[in-house]
Amino acid sequence: MTSKSNGSAANTSKIRVVEARDNKVLAGIIRQVLTEFGADRPGFAWQDPELDFMSRAYAPDQRAYLVAETDGTLVGGAGIGEFDSGDDRQVCELQKMYLLPSARASGLGRRLIISLLEVAKSLGYQYCYLETLSSMESARKLYLRTGFKLLSTPLGDSGHNACDEWYLVDLFSLTLEPNDNEEINSF
Repeated sequence: MTSKSNGSAANTSKIRVVEARDNKVLAGIIRQVLTEFGADRPGFAWQDPELDFMSRAYAPDQRAYLVAETDGTLVGGAGIGEFDSGDDRQVCELQKMYLLPSARASGLGRRLIISLLEVAKSLGYQYCYLETLSSMESARKLYLRTGFKLLSTPLGDSGHNACDEWYLVDLFSLTLEPNDNEEINSF
């Protein structure tokens, strides 16, 4: 994988595929961010059994999880997995995208999403769906800037019934261009 500076000469950021050695730290990051936004209760990813072994949960075909590092330290991640939308569309879901506060507004979130949407296209998905909280304002703005469209109702049943905003993007009508100063990894 390649490294790219996030604009500061002192920090080097990297996006790579999750590994077993990441599981414990990643579970802690996810739970920390969920707690930050009051989502450490039923109806959110907090209770998902795979949080403690993300590398194994995202190993099957049609799934992927990428992690972000800054200066060799894990700062977050995001994944895609199959999603039953209740119809015959090929839909994946952007799942468990969480970054520590220190990594936000650095371009890593955008790099994670773009990388995952490219993986989703390569796996044959047509659409990518996501659910979030309206209180996660910065994340919502990022989703809209990346091409996701706000839906008025959930697309299906993810089991995360406490989320109050839902988004969808058509992967093949989307043109994803990196910023002038960023590099997107191929996986």
